[in-house]
Amino acid sequence: MNYKMMGRVCSMILVITATFMIPSVILELVDGERRAALSFLITMAVMYAVAIVLALLSLRAKRDFYAREGLITVSLSWLLMGALGCLPLCLSGQVPRYIDAFFEIVSGFTTTGASVVAMPEALSRGILLWRSFTHWLGGMGVLVFLLALVPLNGKNEGFTMHLLRAESPGPDVGKLVPKMRQTATVLYATYLGLSVLNLIFLLAGGMPTFDAFCTMFGTAGTGGFGVRSDSLASYSPYIQTVTTVFLILFGINFSCYYLLLLRNVRAVLRDEELRMYLCIVAASIGLVAWNIRDLYDTVGETLRHAAFQVVSILTTAGFATTDFDLWPSLSCVILLTLMFVGACAGSTGGGFKVSRLLLLIKGVRRNIKQMVQPQKIQVIRVNKKPVSERIMANTNAYLAIYVLIVIASTLIVSLDSFSPITHFSAVLACFNNIGPGLGAVGPTQNYSGYSDLSKLVLIFDMLAGRLEIIPVLVLFSPKSWKRSK
Repeated sequence: MNYKMMGRVCSMILVITATFMIPSVILELVDGERRAALSFLITMAVMYAVAIVLALLSLRAKRDFYAREGLITVSLSWLLMGALGCLPLCLSGQVPRYIDAFFEIVSGFTTTGASVVAMPEALSRGILLWRSFTHWLGGMGVLVFLLALVPLNGKNEGFTMHLLRAESPGPDVGKLVPKMRQTATVLYATYLGLSVLNLIFLLAGGMPTFDAFCTMFGTAGTGGFGVRSDSLASYSPYIQTVTTVFLILFGINFSCYYLLLLRNVRAVLRDEELRMYLCIVAASIGLVAWNIRDLYDTVGETLRHAAFQVVSILTTAGFATTDFDLWPSLSCVILLTLMFVGACAGSTGGGFKVSRLLLLIKGVRRNIKQMVQPQKIQVIRVNKKPVSERIMANTNAYLAIYVLIVIASTLIVSLDSFSPITHFSAVLACFNNIGPGLGAVGPTQNYSGYSDLSKLVLIFDMLAGRLEIIPVLVLFSPKSWKRSK
């Protein structure tokens, strides 16, 4: 186990996280929020100090770095970001209890958007900016950001590959370009470009600058933290429509944008995952709009709310323009189903991923064909390319672990006195990084009523969901920490 190299990466992550707090410090000082500004400065000092200690302990680190180290390093990095990144909320007194502050910031970094804050308007602007910015930083992944900026490994390409595989969502991670650092750079350049474009459209619609930045951070990271208690309900239809469109864009596999830059439009149009994703969006919007047609005055308003909530849940953003918990049962069940599905692999969205659903459907179809024609070899193909049996096995294993974690988490949080639909939707919303669920954790409610035990379980779910389960499970496995012989 290469502890020194793991410590070196964690130290860099802490430096990056602390440095990104500077805009919040400046905003707090401008607003005269001295206690909040001091809380950020203290947190930055603590993070820099821990980073220095880790860097000193990591001197002369060897370059040998394998999959196990990559998985553990990613999990440790995200735990450290949450454990220390929540200190401003706690030290400023705006979220007094540490467990609540920890829940809030882990929810931010994992782009979940589940909150324990009843009235975001009561928080200072620096705190609001930080909690929203954690969505943007966690959306593409802070380690991907690190790989895009810092040459960590020299010629050891496997080092960055292990980190990228551990943090990037989806059943398989490949290279967009020959070098992994270039791949990370392409990903973040695309992410930044779409973010800036989203911000321009929001500002063009007359959205206040501060609100526009926070909304953009949440949209890009498909997070969902808002600066108002009603999320986006009180903003104009234009703002809601722009957010809907960009949520769809951020839910698409970023490799499609790279192909568009290469002018390979045909490959994008033939992408099976993209087509399935768009079909799910269109079909869900149509069904929900038909089901809620009597709740709104016009067809346009009905379509706008249906489209926004379908896209917000499918891309795991969790924004809301209306209280969908009051919608008819069919619409609520559709939204609950979309919580399972999630966005495309290689996007900033969470969930099970459309690509895995596509593989499972193809796997079931193959098994049926093999029963009918047992002598014939059936090969699963996606985009006309054969899918390896390793990926199919990993997808089936992921589904099994996914179901087991949902069941176990639901049983534990059910110790609290809420309805079964509240507990089930809360686990789904946190595990799939969505945010609001149904019942007592609906779009107009929050998670503050849950016990500390339930919040710890939901924190685990948020991290496991964002990091695709395996890195978090490896972190808690004693065998993972043993030195290789």
